Amino acid sequence: MRFGLVAQDVGVALRDAGRSVTSWCRRHTIGGDGAVAAVRRGLRQGESGTLSREQELELIDVLRGVHPDEFGLDEELWTRQSLTTLIQRRFDLAMDAGTVGAYLRAWGLGPREPRERACGLCVGAVERWVRLEYPAITRAAQEHLAEVYWIGRVRLRGTMPAADVISAVSSRGRVRFMITTPTVDPPLPRDFVLRLSGAEERTAHLIVDGSWPKNEWPRRLPRRIVLHPLPSCGRPVAAA
Repeated sequence: MRFGLVAQDVGVALRDAGRSVTSWCRRHTIGGDGAVAAVRRGLRQGESGTLSREQELELIDVLRGVHPDEFGLDEELWTRQSLTTLIQRRFDLAMDAGTVGAYLRAWGLGPREPRERACGLCVGAVERWVRLEYPAITRAAQEHLAEVYWIGRVRLRGTMPAADVISAVSSRGRVRFMITTPTVDPPLPRDFVLRLSGAEERTAHLIVDGSWPKNEWPRRLPRRIVLHPLPSCGRPVAAA
């Protein structure tokens, strides 16, 4: 009887530990890569050709939950080009593409190595995945003339309410993104995934990092959209 109680206690402890690892992994993935107050990244706010802090916060609020086509812009998701146009219209500010790119980098967007998308516990698994499985994804994309995107989520610091930036970075380094107000365990937005395929309904291979377990992925997607999980220590627990 005593052995049974001990075994039960150990089982509970292991389960709780697994949940803690999962939670830590996901916090690492989404927690704190981005920041408002881009002056920390070399942008001097208020100077000619830059946004003030108030303008930056206003811009983030304007972007929440809306897409470029709602402003009459010919883009499915926000890019450096469409954001440059919106800044020009809203603030009468002609900002060069390099400066807009610096804001996106300050927000935590831009190309990252696969290992940078993993917590410390997942790095080895991600490196093996890149070596053994990623080449097959790129070959399939080439055969279907498809684009490969790396999808992740960043929590912006310095906004009220908080803001999440969901981004897709193509294998060519092009960034597409949307900004949302975070909720408890938000799923990977179906609208975001569909918009990556574009009005032309292009085939797309999407590599999803540990920001979302598979049970938070959209279901019944068109066959032209293929989702691939990046290894994460949180995934086995979420699937159990």
